[in-house]
Amino acid sequence: MHRNPVLLSFIPVSILLIATPVIGYRPWPHLKSNSSDLMFGGSKKFEGSSEFVNMRYHMGPVLTANITIHAIWYGRWQKSQKKIIREFINSISADNAKHPSVAGWWKTVQLYTDQTGANISRTVRLGEEKNDRFYSHGKSLTRLSIQSVIKSAVTASTKPLPINPKSGLYLLLTSDDVYVQDFCGQVCGFHYFTFPSIVGYTLPYAWVGNSAKRCPGLCAYPFAVPEYMQGFKPLKSPNGDVGVDGMISVIGHEVAELATNPLVNAWYAGQDPVAPVEIADLCEGIYGTGGGGSYTGQLLNDKEGATYNMNGIRRRYLVQWLWNHIVSYCTGPNALDQ
Repeated sequence: MHRNPVLLSFIPVSILLIATPVIGYRPWPHLKSNSSDLMFGGSKKFEGSSEFVNMRYHMGPVLTANITIHAIWYGRWQKSQKKIIREFINSISADNAKHPSVAGWWKTVQLYTDQTGANISRTVRLGEEKNDRFYSHGKSLTRLSIQSVIKSAVTASTKPLPINPKSGLYLLLTSDDVYVQDFCGQVCGFHYFTFPSIVGYTLPYAWVGNSAKRCPGLCAYPFAVPEYMQGFKPLKSPNGDVGVDGMISVIGHEVAELATNPLVNAWYAGQDPVAPVEIADLCEGIYGTGGGGSYTGQLLNDKEGATYNMNGIRRRYLVQWLWNHIVSYCTGPNALDQ
């Protein structure tokens, strides 16, 4: 799960990351408990723990077959916004992007295996898309009604999304005028799997919201900053859309965790399977060397002054690093980008 408030202690020299009360991926002061935050086993983080990281495999499936992401555009989206997100997804498997690349970042995900030793697929592609521009389930969604939106998309009378439980991921993206349960107060995005009693199938899915109108300082940091962070100036976003550029890192976070823990029983740290700490959770707020807490780490700037840390096919993006269980610390695209 991709949450806001977070405070991480990161020790790059000793290659150990200590999880002190961490709840999300931003430099926020604290998080108040909310019972809905524990619903449905959404991927969580350590709360009040000072244990060293112990990422373990719990024998569940991971996505070793070629991965197809089916997108549901809920609400009203501009063509330019869709293009930014589409090109990010299509960049995950692109070999022709300049280094450091999105494809190099995904190589950390590929290090994870299933019980047969098969690695997660290097191939990720954008599949079918569904538009829900008339807000079929309203402008305020709960975690359960999100599953109803997915059901509508896969059972639609015209051009339903294909059903592919083994290698299909369903990405629900809500526009900036849609509220989702716990959005901004607890989460910027989350993933889980659908219930057969609601959708008819068990399908791995993620939700990510556009925070531009509600909480850009929380979910689009560092392209916007919270009011309480006096003296901090927002960085210039690489694609000129603060809300969508903020979504990119959350999408990357959730897709990486879906690939390694699609049914919440594969790769995670911690003792509680209801609240697993996953490969992106462990690197919240880290985008470059030395990152942690309110410091993003060493980043890149283009000639217009926009900030990024990796290249896509035609665009640049800022995406958080991921936990590398082989070396036991967070790594970015430079570590494995060849």
